[in-house]
Amino acid sequence: MKRMYMALAMALMLMAAPALGEDDGEISIQQTAGIFIEEVTYDDVAWNFPIDLSEMDPDLVRLANKQMFLPKDFVPDDLVTMKTRKQDKEGNNLNGGVKKDTGGTLKLRAECAEALVTMLEDAMDEGVTLYLKSAYRSYQTQATMYYNRLESNNGKDLGYVTKAGASDHQTGLAADLIPKEWLGKGMTRAMGVAEGCKWMANNCARYGFILRYPEDKEDITEINYEPWHLRYVGVPVATYIMENGLCLEEFHVELQAAIDQFLADGGRMSLVRDFIQVSAEND
Repeated sequence: MKRMYMALAMALMLMAAPALGEDDGEISIQQTAGIFIEEVTYDDVAWNFPIDLSEMDPDLVRLANKQMFLPKDFVPDDLVTMKTRKQDKEGNNLNGGVKKDTGGTLKLRAECAEALVTMLEDAMDEGVTLYLKSAYRSYQTQATMYYNRLESNNGKDLGYVTKAGASDHQTGLAADLIPKEWLGKGMTRAMGVAEGCKWMANNCARYGFILRYPEDKEDITEINYEPWHLRYVGVPVATYIMENGLCLEEFHVELQAAIDQFLADGGRMSLVRDFIQVSAEND
């Protein structure tokens, strides 16, 4: 990889007018703003995207939705089990730590788990207590959940639980978190008013997480607003997504456009191949 730098020097000139009188002695300051442009290239082919390829992990930005299905046998190979701290009134494990995989039910990919633990600890230091309610789900578990949800809603898909293969939870990078003040209450969009959810929305990117299903992106994600659902993508990507008010689908559209341009300009496919995702077949 080669980086090329172009800059326009900043000019600052102080011009003093002749002293004609006390009120005429103004100093005129003329400034030309400096411009610094950094162009990232690979084999002399420009990579025109706000985030360098080296700062993104294709596994961390993997998309799972109603158009992009994960394979039935997709299981992350670095899952770790979260430590159980307590249970809610319904008997759901609410966690806030990490330990080696011992067969427990709430698991996350190792990098995601470590980032989550740090976030939970920092949140607590700021007076916000968050509990992990849901994490990795297998294809089979998601299929059962979707079937049961349809059964309980007279066959209607209400936009909260997706089909197997389309669930963000299968990536092992998704975490549903409940603020302490919301324990025992229903997981609905109303949770967004909780101070804990506000804290997550404002701070999650610092730890590499994004709000996966924003309130103003329902027509794109095809999932109802979920203020509790965070998705780990890594700090550079999370910062870009949250600062620009994007959802993960919009990020992928921008990324694919950059990849298409890179390849059209003669860039090597081997550098971007892992970022090009193809939907698995779904029954």
